[in-house]
Amino acid sequence: MKTANEAHPRIGVFLCHCGTNIAGVVDIPQVAEYTRKLPDVVFVEENIHTCSSEGIQHIKEAIKERNLERVVVASCTPRTHEPLFKEACEEAGLNKYLFQMVNIREQDSWVHRHDKEAATEKAKYLVRMAVAKARHLEPEEEPEIEIKPASLVVGAGVSGMTASMSLANQGFDVYLVEKEDEVGGVLRDLHKIYPTGQSAEEFLQPIVDAVMKNRRIRLLTSSVVTDVKGFIGNFDVEVSKDGETTEFKVGTIILATGAEPFKPEGYYEYEKNDNVITQFELEQYLKEGTLKIPDKVVMIQCVGAMEEKGRTYCSRICCGVALNNSLLLKQLQPSTDVYILYRDLQAYGIELEECYREALEKGVKFVNYTPERPPNVSALQKGGLEVEVYNTLIGAELRIKTGLVVLSTPLVQREEGKELASVLRVPLGSDQFYLEAHPKMRPVDFSSDGIYMCGTAHGPKNVAESITQAYAAASRAAIPMAKGRMHTEAVTAVLNPDLCVGCGACFSACPFDAIEWRSFGLPHVIEAACKGCGVCAVECPMGAMQLRYFKDDQLLPAVEGLLTPEKWMDSERESEPVIICFACRWCSYAAADFAGIMRLRYPVNIRIILVPCSGRVDFRHIFRAFEMGADGIIIAGCLKEQCHYVEGNLIAEKRVKAAKKVLDVLGIGGDRLEMFFCSSGMPREFAKFMTEFTESMKEKGLIPSRRALASARV
Repeated sequence: MKTANEAHPRIGVFLCHCGTNIAGVVDIPQVAEYTRKLPDVVFVEENIHTCSSEGIQHIKEAIKERNLERVVVASCTPRTHEPLFKEACEEAGLNKYLFQMVNIREQDSWVHRHDKEAATEKAKYLVRMAVAKARHLEPEEEPEIEIKPASLVVGAGVSGMTASMSLANQGFDVYLVEKEDEVGGVLRDLHKIYPTGQSAEEFLQPIVDAVMKNRRIRLLTSSVVTDVKGFIGNFDVEVSKDGETTEFKVGTIILATGAEPFKPEGYYEYEKNDNVITQFELEQYLKEGTLKIPDKVVMIQCVGAMEEKGRTYCSRICCGVALNNSLLLKQLQPSTDVYILYRDLQAYGIELEECYREALEKGVKFVNYTPERPPNVSALQKGGLEVEVYNTLIGAELRIKTGLVVLSTPLVQREEGKELASVLRVPLGSDQFYLEAHPKMRPVDFSSDGIYMCGTAHGPKNVAESITQAYAAASRAAIPMAKGRMHTEAVTAVLNPDLCVGCGACFSACPFDAIEWRSFGLPHVIEAACKGCGVCAVECPMGAMQLRYFKDDQLLPAVEGLLTPEKWMDSERESEPVIICFACRWCSYAAADFAGIMRLRYPVNIRIILVPCSGRVDFRHIFRAFEMGADGIIIAGCLKEQCHYVEGNLIAEKRVKAAKKVLDVLGIGGDRLEMFFCSSGMPREFAKFMTEFTESMKEKGLIPSRRALASARV
């Protein structure tokens, strides 16, 4: 495979019109003319659609005919199209890690469409950044690892058992670990499954029987996973039962640990009055047939959910459960008045909509309340309860005397689920449920390869959704096991032993235990376990540990390419502040893409550079950017507690706080550097922060002198 000329590589740049999506705003011929003058660029081509079969063929032909040693594509987001272009490079004989892509659509033409001249100038900087980094790229080889054809499934609820059966039926051995002495999870305590009305017991039993009879499934009940080491293909698992330990190896892991109903202590007289129960407890009474149904029943929705702090999320299934149980009560005793006090009724899907309509027909009364005026439940002296609620639909206060109040509470993450997240070093979201790698592209994957999730451990969902997700997780786990061997991404840490002093900083910093010690006191990177966050490279004081494809000598030229240092050396410096945004590829870069898709405007001053994690941004990157002409810098990472690299964003936050103090001492001003946390689904917040930060930099003005930074170069 073709490598490259290290001194002066031959670079080819392909500029995409994307129909009129880019060319309708950015003057592509002008950008092309500018690009031809950049160092080492020997070929520039414009394409209407670079991602088309014709465009891909042009890339392949140019690599061969022009003897290209680097390829740059300036088009849309690399998050969707980069694999396509890398594959084209490989097919033409060029190592795919000698490819660089830059986004001039979502992060330029779509957000700056009202200022074509400025968008064109920004496109030039973005292309120059990509060329500058491409000049320093190196060919990389992806390590190949063997995948053991066995899987660990944690949790024997309906989703865990479904995933286990799916894998076993495909010919893989499964270790199914359940902490309880029985399988079935929460489902075995339920009465009827909504919206079908089928008996939960009748639904569950065939699944249990199938698991018990399958010879490929080894069921370990009353057992807990105490330790997991290794990486995809070769996980070493330790399971404990009654003090005895069982060890085995697996290639993949599926977490189906489930969730549990929230206990509403302190809400609406719960635990103070026996006539205040939860929907889960109502299910158990109905199943046992021990409930004495009163003349009136009041159900209160969103108890302990959708709060300003704590459990801010909607549990999604509560409305369906309330509708189902109200119909069961009306079926058992038609004369009973059932009230459902709701904030937002989530009857999504045809089947739930039909349940809602049926409830209306059967006389179930729906009362809307607001969180500002929640219901009040009080005990009556002569027995029973009184519920006061302001009905927004009629604009009046209601007083309902009832013999039973049923609280609809959310599902919450189990403590065992949180503990297992710590053992496996996988992230939890702000709601404490397992956080997927990407909600659309990798909805059942963790960011750690070979580990998957399904069921309510991922978030509240009904039985049908849990089963569907279980099949999805099983199919994802089966792919590498069916192949037997696989290549892992080459964006991993790499050590220069000549610079290493054996301080152990990289070993302590790694959130995935991907660095171990070997002979001569030097660290060794387990490439298959490394996830490519780059935190170790930042923590290394000697620069001995680096991250492939994002090495310092690749990132620093990219940063410099976004800036024009000669302009602040003379009177021609632009009057507008220049702001560099280091954006992590998982969340903040995705949020920037989303802002482009929504055509949200933010200032053209913002120039974004992609990093794997905000934790990869080093002091030297920050100070070099200021030294070379930046007037402000934003480090944009995932939301707190939602970092795809466990705590890379928190490490970045600490680094930003330290850097701000240094900038104050140097007279630059610590307020010119800010940390921003967001999820991929926060495009408006991203655009708003970029706008507000730019305005604050305009008020502060341009940095008058950079001599202090030049003398204190890191």
